[in-house]
Amino acid sequence: MREYYITKNDSGQRLNKFLEKAVPLLSGGMMHKYLRLKRIKVNGKRTEAAYRLCEGDAVQLYLNDEYFDAPREEDAFRHIHQPQIHIVYEDENILLADKAPGMVVHADERGDQNTLIAHIQAYLYQSGAWNPEDAASFAPALCNRIDRNTGGIVICAKTAEALRILNDRIKGRELEKRYLCVVHGRPQPPDGFIQNYLRRDEKRKQVTLHQTRVPGAKTAQTRYRTLASRNKLSLVECELLTGRTHQIRAHMASIGCPLLGDGKYGTNEKNRPYGETGQLLYAYSLTCRFTQDAGALSYLNGRTFRVQRIPFVAKYFPDYSI
Repeated sequence: MREYYITKNDSGQRLNKFLEKAVPLLSGGMMHKYLRLKRIKVNGKRTEAAYRLCEGDAVQLYLNDEYFDAPREEDAFRHIHQPQIHIVYEDENILLADKAPGMVVHADERGDQNTLIAHIQAYLYQSGAWNPEDAASFAPALCNRIDRNTGGIVICAKTAEALRILNDRIKGRELEKRYLCVVHGRPQPPDGFIQNYLRRDEKRKQVTLHQTRVPGAKTAQTRYRTLASRNKLSLVECELLTGRTHQIRAHMASIGCPLLGDGKYGTNEKNRPYGETGQLLYAYSLTCRFTQDAGALSYLNGRTFRVQRIPFVAKYFPDYSI
C-alpha cells in the first residue's frame, strides 16, 4: 500500500486528475474499477473519482508495484549533480532562467534528457526549495517555451498556484515579451508592425505565411524596431503580440531581413561568411502587465526583468549597450 498526504500544491483538484499524474500507468478504466473495489481510498473511506482533494487528505492506494514503475520526465533531475542554470530572478513562487542557446526546455523527439526543466528541478531539489515527496502530482513546471537555438528568459512556476496564475496571465497576453535579434540587411521601415497568418507544417517543422486566413492558420502580430545597423547587419528588437511558433523568424524573413544564422527561413549562403549555424535570437526582456487580479503574484505587476549580457550583441554590435 502507498499513501499520499495532500499538500497545498495537490489540493483543489479532482481525485482522478491527481491519480493521472501520481500514477501515470494506471488507466482510467482500472482506476474506476479499483475505486469500486475500495483499493483506492481517501482518508480510509471509499470515495468517487470527482472528489476534490483537500489539504491534509490521505490517499491510500492498494495497488501492485507495477503501476508505480513509470519513468517520468521530471525524474531526470535526479541524474544532474551540478545544475547549470543562470537565474535572472527568483522568489518563493517563480524562477526566471536565462536559457542558453542549444539547450532544450523539455525532452524532445531526440530523447535529450539534459533539459532546462531538469536542471531547474535539480537546483530546487538540491537547495531544499522543492521536495518531490511533498507533492505527488505537482513538480516545478515551465510556463513558456523557446526553441533549442533561441536563448533567453523562461518562466518556471515553483508552486501549483503560481502555475495556474501565470498560465492564465499568458493566455490573457498580460506578459510582455521582447526579443533581440540580428538580421541581414536593414528593415524598411526601420520600425514597423507585421500582421498576417501563420500555419504550422508539422512534417517540415516550419511555418508558412498567409495574408488571408486559411484553414489551420492563426493570427500572428509582431512589432519591431531597429536599434542599430552595422555593415550588412541590423540589431532589431521584436515585441511578440501573439506567441506563434517561429513567429519572429518567419516575420523578419517576410520583410527581406531573415535572422543571421537561420537556415530555415533564411539562406545558408548568407549565413556562411559569419559562421553562425543557429538563429541569433534572444528573449531578453519580460514585463508583467496584469490587467486583472493576479492573486499571490500581484507583487510582480509592472516589474520588468532583463538579461543584461547577450554574446551575439557584444560580438556584432560592441558599441551597443542593452
